[in-house]
Amino acid sequence: MTDEKRIASRRNVGIFAHVDAGKTTTTEHLLYLSGRIRALGSVDSGTAQTDSLEVERERGISVRSATTSLVWQNTWINLVDTPGHVDFLSEVERSLRVMDGAILIISAVEGVQSQTEMIWHALQSLKIPTLLYMNKLDRVGADPERVLQEIHKQLTGMAVPIYAPLGIEDTFRGAQNVLDDAPPAVGALPGFDLAAAVEKLSELDEALLTSYIEGAPIAAHDVKTALQRYARQGEAFPLLVGASSKAIGIEELLAAILDYLPEPRGDAEQPLSAVVFKVERDKTMGRMAYVRLYEGTIRNRDTVVNVTQGVEEKVTQIRRIDGRKAEDLGVVAAGDIAAVCGLTQVRIGDVLGRPDSVPPAPRMAVPLLTVQVHAESDAQYPALVAALQELTDEDPLLDLQWLQDERELHVKVMGAIQLEILTSLLSSRFGLVVRFDQPSVIYKETPSQAGEGFIAYTMPKPCWAILRFRIEPGSPGSGLVYESQVRGEQLLVQYQNEVARRIPEALQQGLFGWEVTDIKVTLVEGEHHVWHTHPLDFAVATPMGIMQGLAQTGTTLLEPMLQVRITVPEEFGGKVLSDLVQMRATFDAPSIAGGRFVLEGRLPVATSLEYPVKLSAMSGGRGVITSSFAGYQPSPPDVHAERKRRGVNPLDQSKYILAVRKALSN
Repeated sequence: MTDEKRIASRRNVGIFAHVDAGKTTTTEHLLYLSGRIRALGSVDSGTAQTDSLEVERERGISVRSATTSLVWQNTWINLVDTPGHVDFLSEVERSLRVMDGAILIISAVEGVQSQTEMIWHALQSLKIPTLLYMNKLDRVGADPERVLQEIHKQLTGMAVPIYAPLGIEDTFRGAQNVLDDAPPAVGALPGFDLAAAVEKLSELDEALLTSYIEGAPIAAHDVKTALQRYARQGEAFPLLVGASSKAIGIEELLAAILDYLPEPRGDAEQPLSAVVFKVERDKTMGRMAYVRLYEGTIRNRDTVVNVTQGVEEKVTQIRRIDGRKAEDLGVVAAGDIAAVCGLTQVRIGDVLGRPDSVPPAPRMAVPLLTVQVHAESDAQYPALVAALQELTDEDPLLDLQWLQDERELHVKVMGAIQLEILTSLLSSRFGLVVRFDQPSVIYKETPSQAGEGFIAYTMPKPCWAILRFRIEPGSPGSGLVYESQVRGEQLLVQYQNEVARRIPEALQQGLFGWEVTDIKVTLVEGEHHVWHTHPLDFAVATPMGIMQGLAQTGTTLLEPMLQVRITVPEEFGGKVLSDLVQMRATFDAPSIAGGRFVLEGRLPVATSLEYPVKLSAMSGGRGVITSSFAGYQPSPPDVHAERKRRGVNPLDQSKYILAVRKALSN
């Protein structure tokens, strides 16, 4: 490989798209053209460089984000290829956090899809400079004009085409750079020309606007310079076109990475500031933490502080991972990405060193289903628990729950494809045969009204903890808001901290057994005893006070909702409307264009789990439904969903006190 010491600059780029838009194929061609790999792999044949898991090679889909790198024009480019299927959105979410630039791939056939929009909004929230790449112009049904309109309408009005397609479908042969002074090709599509680029950039650039209004000639070079400035600031977005499977547009994409995406910032001499965005287990090295450094340097045998876990650990090796290959680096500095070995306690999202340079994590992935996992035999449960714990370290959203007394294992998932992948991973990687129950929807609860919870935990002695909470409904999506109005002389700060720590745990199971959310809890009264109080008294008292308050306020069941867009041939429109009414959907007036019936609305997850399969069968495969999570809302009064409570209910105070005190004394 090229000597890194001679590298002039660096880029960290994530490749994102809706499933089947061509991400992994594009990555493969970028690697091949740069000389990083000697032969092109294929997604379908399971030989793609970034599909390293056996299940990825078998299924022809990306399940985990994969890091790789290449050198182009004396620039080192770290690439992260992310999954496109909505079931693996958590991988996308974690990768977004560590990128300085992004390539968002959009199919010229399917256009802007639900996950395209979701990723776009996340990129925008983090202000990540982004290249838009319209792929598959060689496919039947490619319609660049329509897709450009979708991009401008559904993503951003500041998408600036910098290449014009030459031909379309089977006549597509390449693209012409519109940011040069060559005359447009014969038959150039409207919107894909220099005039359109000038018009867009005039909205941002005063000098261009003045020239545009006055009709003065504008040099293509000046347009490119302006676009470079605004693209690196994340205000304008260059749009390229191509057909990755035929290597058309790949060289232009590499040039655009250098021209329009920024270099990573950071000073290698500053104190360390880094984040862990991925965890894997290596057969020889154990746990490997993929780390992005924002400031500072990590060397072999360094001791690093994990501020999230509050521990110090020693680095044993620093590796660059390239698909299925690895090389020892010995050192990694600010602006770079590497796999660090030796951090045995590290988890995804942990911050190493100072947290002030690490950007916030986006929240897109929300598991809406819970499922029970069964081992093949009772003897295999310990091995299954260990395997699922390892997988939960790699994907914390699985949120493994092992109920030892009931011998029950539960995980949270995004959808059916994820369950298939989990089954395959447990078999191929751990040699375990498992069975999953039918997934059930994850409901939540919220207080029905304002009220108070009170607990005087003074028996059986020695103990003394008196608490009074005000409990109020919060605004939708607010989660838990907690504050204390109690002064330190009434209740010592150490006891108040214990209360604050226990409240989220106490809200994990409400009156119906679901997590309580969108709630404001205020501690309005607290009292301890000089001799009789132990800090753990407040660990016992807090759940009893909270549950007593919820019993007074009552709780309202909340169900998860999906925002959907359904497109079917016009003749199926009436049947779709009928289905939606039966599923308790709310929807806008449908539109009909080009023989297609298009409808947008909101659907409860519970009523629509099987609908994508039903829609496909009904429409002969010509119906398309795209969906994204749209939050929780109150369930209708006739919907009842109760989950079996784990452990003793704090409302049964005497039994709960005995159960908890026994656990605390062990």
